[in-house]
Amino acid sequence: MATVMQKIKDIEDEMAKTQKNKATAHHLGLLKAKLAKLRRELLTPTTKGGGGAGEGFDVTKSGDARVGLVGFPSVGKSTLLNKLTGTFSEVASYEFTTLTCIPGVIMYRGAKIQLLDLPGIIEGAKDGKGRGRQVISTARTCNCILIVLDAIKPITHKRLIEKELEGFGIRLNKEPPNLTFRKKDKGGINFTSTVTNTLLDLETVKAICSEYRIHNADITLRYDATADDLIDVIEGSRIYMPCIYVVNKIDQITLEELEILDKLPHYCPISAHLEWNLDGLLEKIWEYLNLTRIYTKPKGNNPDYEDPVILSSKRRTVEDFCERIHKDMVKQYKYALVWGSSAKHKPQRVGKEHELEDEDVVQIIKKV
Repeated sequence: MATVMQKIKDIEDEMAKTQKNKATAHHLGLLKAKLAKLRRELLTPTTKGGGGAGEGFDVTKSGDARVGLVGFPSVGKSTLLNKLTGTFSEVASYEFTTLTCIPGVIMYRGAKIQLLDLPGIIEGAKDGKGRGRQVISTARTCNCILIVLDAIKPITHKRLIEKELEGFGIRLNKEPPNLTFRKKDKGGINFTSTVTNTLLDLETVKAICSEYRIHNADITLRYDATADDLIDVIEGSRIYMPCIYVVNKIDQITLEELEILDKLPHYCPISAHLEWNLDGLLEKIWEYLNLTRIYTKPKGNNPDYEDPVILSSKRRTVEDFCERIHKDMVKQYKYALVWGSSAKHKPQRVGKEHELEDEDVVQIIKKV
């Protein structure tokens, strides 16, 4: 581990010394590719003694979604978890109170949301310092990240945490790069772009591919992509995740400062201790998780509005709905009747591929 970390430091030092211009783009692209490979080694150690999840980090995923609380020590994560879920996570004014991963559950709009209080991230977590690797490995399993910041501490905390998460392949509030990468058996590197490309050239692309021992591939860009974007696609292990910046302890700042915070994108100001704007935070979590509630309607009965079936926004067909209820339901499926915004008329008879919308009502008709 020490040798990998030393290599990472050497590359980061060299990148810091290298001026960014067209002449150095090829060299920087190569260094970034080397850095990405070394970081992957830290995340998935090849030796048996490289460390597993660690005691307290092996938390079974439960409920309809998982949200992770990430932040520097003593920013109020434990207090927030206690207020939102009723779970006891030790609270103290000194740093590093939470040394294990504490799970809690929020029941909201019929959904069961698992909330994890992850131990305080310190600078250098992505390089294996502290228990950072276990923290960030658990963070990768979440559907949404809450970065908890102290309103009275500098915004540099935000940048440091983002850097730690980025270093472990978590991309916050970003879409996957719009580029196609396909390996082939022969023909060399074929690089095409549908737009004017100012950040990547063929030489840099070939250097990055060579670092990964890829000598034959078709690469097509549909926007002005960077070397980092290409590396992300080649690595293939990047997690694209919504993130809310929860600014805690707003009772300790001025109204003018609060108004500025309120205008920033992805921000949610709160006071966990005084329970200010916790409802607003829950609304924002719901919005960012983008869950879909589907109500069931047994034949001859009224819909069950108390216990919705929760689907993710990416998997919300009638088939996904059936599998969420029971894996054998699809085998017995004949057709479904749907009421709600996804139906053209009420009810609409639909097949398994029909995409459902939030708060639709579904009745499954089985084969006789």
